[in-house]
Parts: sequence; C-alpha cells; structure tokens
Amino acid sequence: MRYKGASVYDDNEFFKDYLKRRNRKESPNNIIEKPVLMELIGDVKEEKVLDLGCGDAIFGLELIKQGCDFYEGVEGSLNMVEKAISTLKNSNSKINHCSIETWNFPDEEYDKVVSRLAIHYIEELRPVFKQVYESLKINGQFIFSVQHPILTASVKSANNSSLRTDWIVDDYFHTGKRVEPWIDKEVIKYHRTIEEYFLLLKSAGFKIDEIRECQPRAENFQNNEEYIRRMRIPLFLLFSCTK
Repeated sequence: MRYKGASVYDDNEFFKDYLKRRNRKESPNNIIEKPVLMELIGDVKEEKVLDLGCGDAIFGLELIKQGCDFYEGVEGSLNMVEKAISTLKNSNSKINHCSIETWNFPDEEYDKVVSRLAIHYIEELRPVFKQVYESLKINGQFIFSVQHPILTASVKSANNSSLRTDWIVDDYFHTGKRVEPWIDKEVIKYHRTIEEYFLLLKSAGFKIDEIRECQPRAENFQNNEEYIRRMRIPLFLLFSCTK
C-alpha cells in the first residue's frame, strides 16, 4: 500500500515508530533543520502563528513558551491531531483536522505561517502558496522546510536501508511524483527543483528573503563521525519569504 499525504500516520504501528524516531534528541530534524528554522522564524512574541502539517505540535508548544500569542495547526492525520490536542491542552491554540490542500485559509490572519517537512507531500503547490500569501498580514512571513531536492530527485539511495555513505543523484529535472520507502512503508512525495520552489513562491507574490541548506554545526553533534557524514550532502532546504 502506498500512502499519500498524512495518511501514513494513521497506521498505528508506523505512528508509534515515527514518534520514537522523530522526537529523539539526535534526530537530524532537531540538530540540523531546527536550529536554522528557529533563526529564520525569529521573535514570535504576541504573534499569531499558523503551522501547516503541525504533527504532534511539540514544536507549537515551544513557540507558545517563547511568547506566541496564538498557535494554530493544520494536520491531516487523526492520530497526530489527537496527540497535538493533548500536547497543547490549556494553551491558547487550535488544531484543525484537515489536509493542507483542502483547508479554508482565512484572509490576512497570521503574522507567520510555518511548515516543517510537509510541503513536499503536496502535489499541486501553486494554489497552496497563493492561499498562504493571502492568509498573511501585510509584511507577514512564510518560513518552511522541505526535504532537499537532491534527495527527492532519486529514491534509489532510499532503497538502501543500511547506514549510507554514498548517495545517488539522478533524474533531478524530471519533477513530480516519487514513491519512497520509509519505516517499512511506501509514501508518496513530490520532487521539485530549487528553481521551481523559488518560481512558485514568486508567482504567489512573495519576496524571497533567504534560502538555506542547513549546513551541519559540529557543536550540535555528540558523535564526530556522524557530523562528518552529515557534512557530505544536504538533507534540508529552507525558504524564508515576506508578503
């Protein structure tokens, strides 16, 4: 079975295994992607933040602790929604059980829209970017991360379950659907070039302020060999944009 969007998280066994991997301290999401993401997000005090593909909302809880006035998440998985509601209980927040593509974005509502590693699951990105743009207040920011296009271009490396030391880069300019093995399941992602992401953002009206590839930082690694390995290829691509 091939899973599209957030549906894979409603497989209970996968959901349990994913949370165990995702929330471990040494996860690349935590030690490589997150430090750069937080730099780009900056101060959230007294701001209203929308999180697309919010997952278990642990990240949302962190934003609330940093002074975010109101946090709203959109999440397609019921398992994740239930976990997110539990995470954020008694906080000024709201979680919507809906896919990103079908959610009804309000106009000029948010100071920031963020998304962590969810955008590459969306097939038709142009209308989503346009709706994000309309949902932001004037000078509002859109900050998001995706799996780096060097990795989404070819799934041949992903078929190797061992600890990789080499990666295959192929079919880079053949954009579109990819089926990737992940925690013993097959998930559907959509490959885009860096240029395509850039042009889609521009066509939606955004000013692109920064593009980051999250070079690993030695101080975030307990294992120097792992740091050296992660320096070989980018895992993440981040954009910071302004309305």
